[in-house]
Amino acid sequence: MDSHLDAIFDEDHKKKTWKQTTLLSFQIVGIVYGQLSTAPLYVFGTMQKGDLASEEVVYELFSFIFWTLTIISLVKYASIVLKADDEGEGGIVALYSLLCRNAKVGLLPCDKSANEVVLYEERSGSKLKADSRARRAIEKHKICHYLILFLALFGSCMTIGDAVLTPALSVYSASTGVQRSLTDILTDIFAWSPDTQQNVSNGLRRYVPVPSACVILVGLFMLQHCGTRKIGIMFAPIITAWLLFVAGVGTYNVFHWDVKIIYKISPVYIYKFITHIDIHRWRLLGSVILCVAGSEAMFADLGHFSKKSIKITFICLIYPLLLLCYAGQAAYISKNLHAPDFNHLSQSMPRHCRHLFIVLSLLSSAVGSQATITACFSIINQCLALNCFPRVKVIHTSKTIHGQIYIPDVNWLLMIFSLTVTIGFRDIVKIGNATGLAIICGMLVTTSLMSLIIALYWEKNLMVSACFLVCFGFLEAAYLSACLLEFHKGAWYLVVLLAVSMTVMLSWHYGTMKKYEFDLQNKVSTEWLIDISPGLGISRVPGIGFIYTDIVAGIPAFFSHFITNLPAFHQVLILVSFKSIAVPYVPESERYLIGRIGPKDYKIYRCIVRSGYCDHIRDTGHFEEQIIRSIGEFISIEQNDIESMVSPDERMIIIGNSNSRLDGNALVPLDEVDSSSCMVNNESQISPVDHDALESRNKRKKVRFMLPENSPKMQVSVRKELLELIDARESGSAYFLGQSHLVVRDGTNFLKRFLIMVYRFSEKNCRESPVALKIPHAALVEVGVICTI
Repeated sequence: MDSHLDAIFDEDHKKKTWKQTTLLSFQIVGIVYGQLSTAPLYVFGTMQKGDLASEEVVYELFSFIFWTLTIISLVKYASIVLKADDEGEGGIVALYSLLCRNAKVGLLPCDKSANEVVLYEERSGSKLKADSRARRAIEKHKICHYLILFLALFGSCMTIGDAVLTPALSVYSASTGVQRSLTDILTDIFAWSPDTQQNVSNGLRRYVPVPSACVILVGLFMLQHCGTRKIGIMFAPIITAWLLFVAGVGTYNVFHWDVKIIYKISPVYIYKFITHIDIHRWRLLGSVILCVAGSEAMFADLGHFSKKSIKITFICLIYPLLLLCYAGQAAYISKNLHAPDFNHLSQSMPRHCRHLFIVLSLLSSAVGSQATITACFSIINQCLALNCFPRVKVIHTSKTIHGQIYIPDVNWLLMIFSLTVTIGFRDIVKIGNATGLAIICGMLVTTSLMSLIIALYWEKNLMVSACFLVCFGFLEAAYLSACLLEFHKGAWYLVVLLAVSMTVMLSWHYGTMKKYEFDLQNKVSTEWLIDISPGLGISRVPGIGFIYTDIVAGIPAFFSHFITNLPAFHQVLILVSFKSIAVPYVPESERYLIGRIGPKDYKIYRCIVRSGYCDHIRDTGHFEEQIIRSIGEFISIEQNDIESMVSPDERMIIIGNSNSRLDGNALVPLDEVDSSSCMVNNESQISPVDHDALESRNKRKKVRFMLPENSPKMQVSVRKELLELIDARESGSAYFLGQSHLVVRDGTNFLKRFLIMVYRFSEKNCRESPVALKIPHAALVEVGVICTI
């Protein structure tokens, strides 16, 4: 009987799992595969019509499209790269974080801390990676660390460039289809001659595509504030309808124009293409690479979905339908080489389907652009956590899915750049050249980092890593060379975008590093604060002082400068440090590290808040309450931790872990206590609960604490310290922030001066404060310090 029930339970669980996987597979069609699905709009359309001279060339290009989709999208991404996830997260930053943890190549400020308590404990208990010659060589040579960081930032810049170019390319391609349809409709109505038709077409080409594309782009970017979830509700049906439509038309074109196109996927045609190669034929590959545009999103958006759903959707739906679409378009082109605009997808549509094509192409082009915009938001959010991008406001549009974010400042900048591309170029070929260069550069970065992952993280033989790098790197390098041939025809714009974004990222990283090094060099020991107090006659004022600093040991220079000139600080001091760890998420039970500085009488604590590069913990209004509660737990468990009491150095304790919590001995928030029966101990100096007072406190979102009613195990000294913490909390809080101003020494070279100048400009124009914790301005104290570098 039990075995029968177990079988029924297992069957229900399997049905639930497959149902969930099927639902996810449908949802990701519009979010992950939007760009890949709309690529047929511009793959052949970005090719020069004069280079498509014969049927053989079309067959050879179709063979290239088939094998490029198969090798790069199917084999590389769907079969290999998806396995290199970082605890379910994907993307270039995820690969970089894996290398930082497994090869110690980190150069970011969060990686340079000497205090071992900041390091992340592996929850899975996996074995340590065996030391190898490759790992020792990479860890030994600093140039390798800089190269890997440069690759990660370069790949991030390519994602930003793709988010600028792809909306312009896809929307402008769809808009040109509208212009051609209008020309055909007017010709049918008025029966114009070929010359008149050409003149009207030229006039419409001048006045229709650009304005309509600009309107769609503005609407697309204005829609971003609604959030990925609301926008994505209509994405999957639109892309699914688009794919079924173009695949159906492709199947029709195959049977109507050239059934033998199916046999043209043979690699023999690739061989023929290479044997008759010249510069005009080779540059066509710069357009072919656009067929895999969006493949990077399969890996970058891994954190939002599951590997199984991504693979099932691509293999069973996206891949075969796209091949049918490309086969039908190639069949049409091969038999209509002398027709006007024969290489555009709209021309291969049967006449009675063109109106439906216009509607679906406009909708799907906007949907396809959404994937790159969302990926750009995600990559910038991850760079923010790693201190490689200026502080911008990040709005989380979903309470359940961490990756669904919206960054207003970045959104408007992307819109401006996309409009600039559309209005400035007015040419699908030039925009396609720049987009192809962005796509292939991003893929080359993934290939390079992935080869290191194979050797250092998966611990495969170096030959396996070298084979991966050579096989995929050689193919992508060939496409890169083809894209560079069109550098003067639009691809140069990507270099401009790269120069701007890379300069901002490198300057912010360099300035952050210099400020962190200054803090490390000028910090004072904790003994200094203890020894100087009697000498200066420092007085303690009621309340809690929160000192936000990047260093995790010692006293920051700005605070020592403050108390030297104004000898007074609060009854309770809490030094708070945020440290981003090279993991996607840090669980709540392992987030807070609490320690004590000096004797208990001084009531000085240190709180280190650890977060992953996908966490968002600084944008909460209840952060102060969480720290107070964690310190209360620390005081309660410290009485049983003999080692921490006798240790001469600061020793941090993880707060929040259920194994170390002592039930009933920590602070209790007043709103968690039954107001009808709660009378707090008189020692706590808190009156019975008053509903009007509670309503007033709820308006200002301040939580009050009390001692637990029944705590017979609590020592007198612990009770006294907890009561003092409650009293300090009731007296109010002040927040101390250091404002370090970078000043360059005379004689510094131009490059360093330029980076610091850009950093200071970015810092001055940041839309977000250094610690985004909704700190009231009346309680904020900023202390300025000059950093000479």
